[in-house]
Amino acid sequence: MTVRRLYLDAGPGESRGVVTLDGRPERLLIERATDQGLGAGAQIVGRVRRMERAMASAFIDLGEGPDGVLTLSGEAARLAEGAFAAFEVTSPARLDKGPVVRLIGPSVGPVRPLTAAPSLEAQLKALAPGQTVITTALAREVADLAQAQVLEIEHALPGGGTIAIEPTRALTAIDVDLGARTGGDPRRAARQANLAALAQGARLLRLKGLGGLVVFDLVGKGLDGVAISTAAKLAFDPDQPGVAFGPISRFGTLELALPRRQTPVFEVLCDLEGRPSIQTLAFTLLRMAEDAGRADPGGRLQMVCHPDVAELANVLSPHLAARIGQRYEITGRALLAREHLDVRPL
Repeated sequence: MTVRRLYLDAGPGESRGVVTLDGRPERLLIERATDQGLGAGAQIVGRVRRMERAMASAFIDLGEGPDGVLTLSGEAARLAEGAFAAFEVTSPARLDKGPVVRLIGPSVGPVRPLTAAPSLEAQLKALAPGQTVITTALAREVADLAQAQVLEIEHALPGGGTIAIEPTRALTAIDVDLGARTGGDPRRAARQANLAALAQGARLLRLKGLGGLVVFDLVGKGLDGVAISTAAKLAFDPDQPGVAFGPISRFGTLELALPRRQTPVFEVLCDLEGRPSIQTLAFTLLRMAEDAGRADPGGRLQMVCHPDVAELANVLSPHLAARIGQRYEITGRALLAREHLDVRPL
C-alpha cells in the first residue's frame, strides 16, 4: 500500500509544496513572490490573436506574458481570429513556449483575468485528498531534499543499480544501470532493476515536472514485455489520463508520452546554463537567514554572498524582515562564487 504525505514550507517570499510517496519526494511545487505569468488552473478571458489551422493551433492573447496555445478541436475549431472567449491554463509557460490553454466557452472582451490559479495548499490537497498538510520545521527539510533531488541526474535504485534522467529538447532519456545489483541469476537481477527503474523513474519524473516523450533504456536481453508493460502502467497510473505507452523495441527501449502539466522544476530553479539561478540562490539565502534568526532571537545577522545574489536578496529582504525583523545586513563580495552563501552573527 502506497502512502502519500503533504508538506508546505512557507519561506520568505517563496513557498514550496512537497508530496512524498512512501517517504520519498514525488512532487515539488514552487510559488515565488517574483512569479510572473499564469499558473495552471487560472481562468482568463482571452482574444484569439492568430489562427494556424494547418497546425490545428490558435494563439491566444492572455493579457500578460506570451500568447497561450490552444489546440483546435471540437468547439475550439469554430473560433475565429479576433474572437473573445474564456480559457483555462492547463500547462504554464515554459522557457521557450507559451502556456497551453483549453476553451471554456464564449465570452466578451476585454481581455481580463477571471479566477486565479489554485493556492499551493489547494494544489497539494488535490494530489493526496484527505491528507493533512504538514507545515512544521520538517517541511523545510523535506522541501530541501526534494529540491536537491530535482537537480540530480543519477539516482540510486532500491536493491542496487542506478537510473540517470537527462532531459533534451526532443525527449527525456532514462538510462538504467545494473551497477552493484549482482549475484544469483543475472536475468533475474536485470528484471528486478528494470521494474525498480520504472517505479522510481515515474516518481522522479513527477518530482522533476517532466513531460513529453520519455525513453527508458532498459538493461538485459530477452525482456519480459508483459511484466514490464504492466509495471509501467502501474507506475504511471498517477499521471493518467493522457499517458500513452509504446511497445518495447528490439533495442530494449520503452517509449511513453506524458502530458505536460507544469513547468519543469529545473527551469524554475536553474538558469539557461543549468546552474542554480540568482533567484534560487537569493531565496535560499533568505531561508538560511530566517533559520539563523529563529535560532538566535534578537541577534543581528550578516548575509555574505556574490553581489548579484546580494542585489536581489536586498530587493526581497522585506519578506524576511516581516518574519524576524530588520536585524540583518546583506554583503556582496565580488570574489565569491555565485553559489557561495553564508549567514553569520554580526
